[in-house]
Amino acid sequence: QLQAFGGGLVQAGGSLRLSCAASGRSFNTYGVGWFRQAPGKEREFVVAISWTGRSTRYADSVKDRFTISRDNAKNTVYLQMNSLKPEDTAVYYCAAAKLEYGSSPYEYAYWGQGTLVTVSS
Repeated sequence: QLQAFGGGLVQAGGSLRLSCAASGRSFNTYGVGWFRQAPGKEREFVVAISWTGRSTRYADSVKDRFTISRDNAKNTVYLQMNSLKPEDTAVYYCAAAKLEYGSSPYEYAYWGQGTLVTVSS
């Protein structure tokens, strides 16, 4: 089971850190991805990290602003979001995939409930 939290309201240019906590199973063989869905839009890939934490993938829209990391001892993945823009407003979901960390949501078998990030201009 995954739980995403840390969302909230922030002004443009501000920062937030999201967390994705796993329970019920060991996390260290699962890649984790963050996806987001804005109102009226399809879910889109944001960033992913491999099960070891050594490899990452970023969507071009968030590269150099967002940073993903993980602490397997705590079964938690973090998404540090800096220089936030109004277009980053969305519900953010974390998802886990066994030995994968791709950009397609179809690779991920386990999903958290989502946390809302609102960036005001």
